[in-house]
Amino acid sequence: MKTTLYIDGFNLYYGVLKGSPYKWLDVVKLFTHICQEQNPDAEIVAVKFFTAPVKGKIATRGEQAVMSQNAYHKALRTLYPDLFQVIEGYFILEAGGMPRYQNPLVKTDRVNVWRLEEKKTDVNIALHLYRDAYKGMGQLVLVSNDSDIVPALEAIQEDFPQSITATIMPRLKPAGGEARPPNAELSNLSHWTRHYILEEELKACQLPNMIPTKKRAVYKPDYW
Repeated sequence: MKTTLYIDGFNLYYGVLKGSPYKWLDVVKLFTHICQEQNPDAEIVAVKFFTAPVKGKIATRGEQAVMSQNAYHKALRTLYPDLFQVIEGYFILEAGGMPRYQNPLVKTDRVNVWRLEEKKTDVNIALHLYRDAYKGMGQLVLVSNDSDIVPALEAIQEDFPQSITATIMPRLKPAGGEARPPNAELSNLSHWTRHYILEEELKACQLPNMIPTKKRAVYKPDYW
């Protein structure tokens, strides 16, 4: 079954990668494994990775963070030139007034803060899902736990009922309480759902530390 993966990079990072040693993740290998575990006949024909370029002026590691993100994308493009694609949105940084944290809330007591927002990613994911369903893609697999994608899946279910939709939620398998619960709406709109990713799967699906290219090799960043 021809299958396309739609990876919400921001959601993946904050769901399972932030603060972990597994950021140099081979997303193609990992999510191919999960899809084929569900259905051995799944044939991955495209992996679409939705993200936004890091802003060096506000990143903790400055321009080094920009270079590391570029190296990561280049590594995946080099290993999977016919499969892997980056679809970029962008970040905006602007000043805004927010209520001071206190209980009960006092709406008039506000402080000025810098607000960083990712733009276009949710719309990009929704459009790619819908257009690929229109083109007759057999299976559409979303990697996200974000309810903003729910309207796109609802539209696909209504307009293209022959399409198979699935969701892999970027959450570590909970050991106890549910710190970040699975999205019930996404699950209800999916033919199958994987509610978590195992730490051993992340560990087993790391990119090589050095990846040769036709010019300069790509190396895993020291802090990645």
